[in-house]
Amino acid sequence: MRRAKQINPENVSPMLIARSIIFTTGQWLFTPIFSILALLTLPFSRITRNKIISLWARSMLWWLRITCNISYEVKGTENIPATPCVILAKHQSAWETLAFQLIFPAQVYVMKRELLWIPFFGWGLAMTSPIAINRSAGREALKQLVAVGKQRLASGLWVVVFPEGTRIAPEKHGKFHIGGAWLASGAKATVLPVAHNAGLHWAKNTILKRPGVITVSIGQPIDCAQLKPDAVNSQVETWIKAEMATLSAS
Repeated sequence: MRRAKQINPENVSPMLIARSIIFTTGQWLFTPIFSILALLTLPFSRITRNKIISLWARSMLWWLRITCNISYEVKGTENIPATPCVILAKHQSAWETLAFQLIFPAQVYVMKRELLWIPFFGWGLAMTSPIAINRSAGREALKQLVAVGKQRLASGLWVVVFPEGTRIAPEKHGKFHIGGAWLASGAKATVLPVAHNAGLHWAKNTILKRPGVITVSIGQPIDCAQLKPDAVNSQVETWIKAEMATLSAS
């Protein structure tokens, strides 16, 4: 598969700009409507709410394919466990927060609590039972992550954590924070490492979307029952970096 090139702002076609604007406009128009509908799922269980609300992600991925010609492929689906686990994934784009809802079972995300304050979007997001933490709280935030994360896993929900904490541009790496590994170790859960190259097509801080096929690679599950958080984090970081190099070379 030919490797996608990053978008050069000085060499962007009018058609790419137009397609990107059409997608973004549709996203802005549809999200408030679906967020209000999401509030109506409150009487249902967390898993049922999650499945209903994930229809928004499915519709956005369809809209992305129609307007911007962006699709995706998944490698390593045989590695997905049958029981809830902690997903530790590369974070490059907003795209993976949509696609993971189709690739994996019902899930919750660890995120900064400020996202829940965004009108419409945040309201719908709150209905998915996320683990919203105050990043400035330090160790208290870590305790909250572990306590609530254990509850979510026990209820049958998977927990998605982006160890780097923020979106990182392709071919770059951020510091892998310990929170997700700490949760997996404390809950004696399984960790599923995930790499992808979404940032080549849907980059940070731009509405431009480059057509092509995003590759998601799922690594072998890691049993954390006997592993310390540092060991978990090290294994995940090593695998993700190696897999990202493979994706970049393909």
